[in-house]
Amino acid sequence: MEVLSEHLCQGWLEGYLLTGRHGLFSSYEAFAHIVDSMVNQHIKWLRTSRRLPWRRPIASLNYLLTSHVWRQDHNGFSHQDPGFVDHILNKSPEVVRVYLPPDANTLLSVADHALRSRDYVNVIVAGKQPTFDWLTMEEARAHCARGAGAWEWAGTEDGSREPDVVLGCAGDVPTQETLAAADLIRRHLPELAVRVVNVVDIARMMPESEHPHGMPDSEYDALFTRDKPVIFAYHGYPWLIHRLAYRRTGHAHLHVRGYKEEGTTTTPFDMVVRNDLDRYRLVMDVIDRVPGLGGRAVAVRQEMADVRTRHHAWIREHGTDLPEVVDWKWGG
Repeated sequence: MEVLSEHLCQGWLEGYLLTGRHGLFSSYEAFAHIVDSMVNQHIKWLRTSRRLPWRRPIASLNYLLTSHVWRQDHNGFSHQDPGFVDHILNKSPEVVRVYLPPDANTLLSVADHALRSRDYVNVIVAGKQPTFDWLTMEEARAHCARGAGAWEWAGTEDGSREPDVVLGCAGDVPTQETLAAADLIRRHLPELAVRVVNVVDIARMMPESEHPHGMPDSEYDALFTRDKPVIFAYHGYPWLIHRLAYRRTGHAHLHVRGYKEEGTTTTPFDMVVRNDLDRYRLVMDVIDRVPGLGGRAVAVRQEMADVRTRHHAWIREHGTDLPEVVDWKWGG
């Protein structure tokens, strides 16, 4: 069923779930906010009904937020708002779940889990544009079961010591930019030990005392380290990651890039450049934050800045993104 009325779709789905059936609410990411108060009441009702022994569980209320902030193309600034996730994560941790699959296989795994679940509100954020499949189906299932993990094939650490820097990411577009940044580092700074960490279940960033899916401090420290710089590319507003991880040992070393209300009708890559989430900015962040690297990598940093300047001129002349961006493929 389709109608351009989010509150009507929300009401339909809530009633449909109460009949014992299953459903999915697909929405433009920015306009999911229209049902903020309705989902709030549903979450409160689910939390209360769980405590009544005569109330049987019902299928979870599942959102698929698509046409997201990074790919609005002709719609532009009015359609760019990734804040529904922030709203949901303020609610009862026993009820809410948020997933940001990085590719199609992880999306299938997450959707399978969400549609089988009971008494939750599951929010899945995924774009509609063609993109890379980073993981096989088997790898995707294992990665989603963990919720977060290091992608050894994407990093350059050899296991003999801790990495010099951790590149974290959550979301399909941030993951692509992070892997492109890792590819650039591999080519331009091969001596650097880089760990790439992808997060599917964003609640994993929280302590286990605050959310059932939260990581113990020991696991978080092993994944992100206690004192190495972490450059985290996030799908939405960057302060959410800071808020979820503020009690972690290495929080002082955490630097998050995300959406900061810089949008317009423009090319896909220009959106990430405008918000400093692009691969070249991420490489510059690594150079700026790894101790002792800034003086040795001046030329590399300048090269990254020059590409961003060239991008600015190119899109205004050609109306498309740079060929090296459009044609990029993982070369690791």
